[in-house]
Order: sequence, then C-alpha cells, then structure tokens
Amino acid sequence: MGQGKVIDCAVTPPFKEFFINPSYMDNYTRVYGIDPEKELKALLDMGWTVDSFTQMLDGEGIDIAVIRARDIETTYGLKITNEACADIVKKRPDRFIGLAGVDPLKGEAAVEELDHAVRDLGLRGVDFWTYEYKIPSHDRRFYPIYEKCLDLKVPVFIESSMHFSRHAPMDICRPIYLDYIAIDFPDLQIVGSTPGWPWVSELMGVAWRHPNVYVSTSTVRPKYFSRPNSGYETLLQHGNSTLQDKIMFASGWPMLSMKQGVEEIRALPLKDAVKEKWLYHNAAQLFRIDGGKQS
Repeated sequence: MGQGKVIDCAVTPPFKEFFINPSYMDNYTRVYGIDPEKELKALLDMGWTVDSFTQMLDGEGIDIAVIRARDIETTYGLKITNEACADIVKKRPDRFIGLAGVDPLKGEAAVEELDHAVRDLGLRGVDFWTYEYKIPSHDRRFYPIYEKCLDLKVPVFIESSMHFSRHAPMDICRPIYLDYIAIDFPDLQIVGSTPGWPWVSELMGVAWRHPNVYVSTSTVRPKYFSRPNSGYETLLQHGNSTLQDKIMFASGWPMLSMKQGVEEIRALPLKDAVKEKWLYHNAAQLFRIDGGKQS
C-alpha cells in the first residue's frame, strides 16, 4: 500500500507570541530538551512567512497542520488571539486547520469568543491544556463551552495525560475526567490529546467506552508505542483493532519532529490500512475533509 496524506493534529504556529515560555512551562524545557526560543529564532532567521512555513510542512511530509490559538489570561496573562490563528488559515486554507483558544475562567465571555472564532473566523474547534487553568476538564466552568461546541458542531481537544508543569497537580489532566464529560455530552466530539503514561490504558478505556471520544498522539514519540514494558501496549493493541478509527497522529511540534513522528508511525507493527487511518483518514473524518470518510 502506498504512503498517503498526513494530517498533523498539533503544530504550534511560529509567531513569537506562540513561543512565549511562561515559568510554569520550564519543566517541559528540561524534560523534552527543547528551547522554544531557539526554535523560533531559526525560523525567523529564515524570514518566516506563512508560505515559508508551508514549505517547511512540505519538507516534513505534512499535508495539513492543525494549529491552535490560546487564552490563559486569567491564570498567566497570556493570549494568542483567535484572529492571529485565523489569519494563517485564511492565507492557506488548504494546508491549515485552526482551533480556537478561549478561557473558561472568563465565563460567558469565553462562550461568546468561541462563537465568534468559529462562525466569523472559520476556526474548526477548541483546544484546552486544562492544567493551564488549574481546573480539571469536567469542572462545570467548562460546560457552557462544551454546550457551545455542540451547537457549532465542532470538536474539543483536551489534554488528557500526565503533564510536566509543577504549578498544577499531575492528575488535573487525567483522562478519566473525559468519561464524565462524555456521559453528560454524548454527542460532543471529544479528543483526548496525548495518550501519556501512566494513564494510557485509562484513556483507551474511555475511548472504547464512548463512541464520541477520540485520541490524539500529541508530543509522544511513536517509537515508544511498540517498546516492551513502555506502558503503551494497550494503545498499540486497541489502536490496531477496536480503536483503529479513533487514533489521530499529532507531533506537538516543536516539542517533537513532524517528519520523525510520521516515520515512526509508519514503522509501527500496525496494519497498513490502520497506519493511514492514524495519519490521515481519522482526522479527515473528524474535520469533515473530503475523502476522510472510511468505507
């Protein structure tokens, strides 16, 4: 089977504001060994534009990149506007999909911002790293946003793994919380981002249990999925069978290399058709891209 298209469900846009590294992220720099400022400087030195970033995607073997805005003003005073994200998408709608960033701690203003981001700006969902708000994903302050996502018929991406920020408890992103959300919102498309140790099996269980829960591989090296005693055994087992239509590739660039991630997915002991689902078709179906529906 020939190698098909690739959608990367987590790519950070190379604007300076996107690479601001608040103090609560310092531990990520230590763990991943990545200096976001250095990564940004390399792009800026090349005279970064949307076109040059698109050329970078070409070199990395990525057909479509999912990028996100960000609003954590209440907790950390940082906001990357939905307009900035939408501007990239408008310039190359064939290569980028945008996710909104809204702050659940802002109440009704967050709901209104999401409505504007989707209806007026053309963004295609919303993305949360819940530890940035210091509340778990099933906290009722998120619920009006989930209701709006249902109204707009767009998915919500939720960090659902161990995280490395030492400014919030480790279990604040635990995937079991998606179970509560899926019960209360059975028609909401929920994407648990990052099947991370030590709760990989828990996330697989939630995804298996609920038809509306999906999994994004963001920021995890795929080569570890097949390594003995790595803790990812259930991801590989169920991702090749019962959950093969629910797993979506995401590099989490610049935390991980896009090209390396694709190559490592293709090297996994998965059925060829399943690899193409992970790399393209499942995300294409989620975002209703032509050709994404599987027979």
